[in-house]
Amino acid sequence: MTKEQERARARRRQEKLDAREAQRAREAARNRQVAVVVAAVLVVVALFVVLANVMGGSDTETAGGATPSASASAAPSASVAGCKPAPAAPKEITPMTLPDPKTAAGKTFEATITTNCGDIVLALDGAKAPQTVASFVSLAGGDYWADSPCHRLTTAGIFVLQCGDPLGGAGPGPGYTFGIENAPADGSYPKGTLAMARTSDPNSNGGQFFIVYDDTTLPTEGGGYSIFGTVTAGMDIVEKIAAAGVAGGAEDGTPAAPISILEVAVTEKKA
Repeated sequence: MTKEQERARARRRQEKLDAREAQRAREAARNRQVAVVVAAVLVVVALFVVLANVMGGSDTETAGGATPSASASAAPSASVAGCKPAPAAPKEITPMTLPDPKTAAGKTFEATITTNCGDIVLALDGAKAPQTVASFVSLAGGDYWADSPCHRLTTAGIFVLQCGDPLGGAGPGPGYTFGIENAPADGSYPKGTLAMARTSDPNSNGGQFFIVYDDTTLPTEGGGYSIFGTVTAGMDIVEKIAAAGVAGGAEDGTPAAPISILEVAVTEKKA
């Protein structure tokens, strides 16, 4: 083999080596591009999940004008003495009709809320809040609250247990709304007060109500919150639910110890 042939053979070997090296470089570059695209997709998916969690909450009727925090979606985790397992919440609400306030005007009633933790007894004042009491009596008679969870507890600044939505805070209400009655001008709601929850709309009273388990001051802007009764027995039940705290350890959200309304019985008190 001549020297010229050897040099030609060497060039061919080098060209093959250069071609293989170029191919490896192209493959490495393609792999890096794929990795960048995959990482970008994962970032977009993560951002979507975060935004979905942040924006996924729904407005509810509230006491004090506050919106339940993210902890409101946390699952109940505690149990307290004397409580049986809470029933499954209803899946739908049957709309009802707003009753005539005259059915409760000037009258007083006793209501017994039977819960999975025991009975809470209320005195309802139809003289001071006839429309509110008429609505409460009507909803009780229609079994509107059967098996409905008390979906909100607040433990800082505002001390209330909020109940009355069969769907656990995300429901549409009983099919009607009405305005404010008998709201204190100074925003004072003593322990044992029974009052209506609402949105920022003063005419949004419906089926949700709250029980004050420690003296509380609520905003008066927008008209305050309708007081329509007091707790006369069973406050210890509310207090032990409050003592168990909020699910997830927050100050406003789902009670850690589940409590649900099983039924509500109302009788008129005769003079």
